[in-house]
Amino acid sequence: QVQLVESGGGLVKPGGSLRLSCVASINRPWFAVMGWYRQAPEKQREWVADIAADDTINYEDSVKGRFTISRDNTKNTVYLQLNSLQPEDTTVYECNTEIDDREVWGQGTLVTVSS
Repeated sequence: QVQLVESGGGLVKPGGSLRLSCVASINRPWFAVMGWYRQAPEKQREWVADIAADDTINYEDSVKGRFTISRDNTKNTVYLQLNSLQPEDTTVYECNTEIDDREVWGQGTLVTVSS
């Protein structure tokens, strides 16, 4: 059974930065798209960014120029660098991928942006 584990969330002031990581417990490289999503308690889940095995990247408009997604297939890890964080970025961030034809979600890591 594979799983995704996110880390790196925390409390930062507006304008601050965090680096999120998502590690897949899998013993081989995989080539599915890896994505980051976020969902506030009273909001629908929102797509943030994704990255393919060939490093093709897509971003949601509100995070362009502020967030950077990357992946390391050797480490089975995807990253999300969060810069210029704003209070509206506060929420739980989750990673997602497809492994062995099954959709897999992590438990999420909480990002709080507040003064």
